Amino acid sequence: MAYMCNYMISIPNAGQQANGTIHDRRTKLKVKAFDLFKSRAKQQEGEVRYFVTAGNQLLAFETEGYKRHRQLLILQMISRYCVYLGLMEAQIHSSYPI
Repeated sequence: MAYMCNYMISIPNAGQQANGTIHDRRTKLKVKAFDLFKSRAKQQEGEVRYFVTAGNQLLAFETEGYKRHRQLLILQMISRYCVYLGLMEAQIHSSYPI
């Protein structure tokens, strides 16, 4: 687990860094990351989803426990996770990138 400001990142398997969870300790919001090429997860009702493109990678990030949190908080959590993974060229999209 890695701590970044108020965020904690947990990654279950060392080889599967795209399947981690970002935790905001203050608001208790979680944002789960998953690789869209390896997962077919459907968006949960009431949750918010963002997409990240970086080179040939396509990641999705979905909130867990969303209660009208500020969009900026979610975007900061995603950007910190991308920095942690070394995806400096990452671009965050609010809809599925075509």
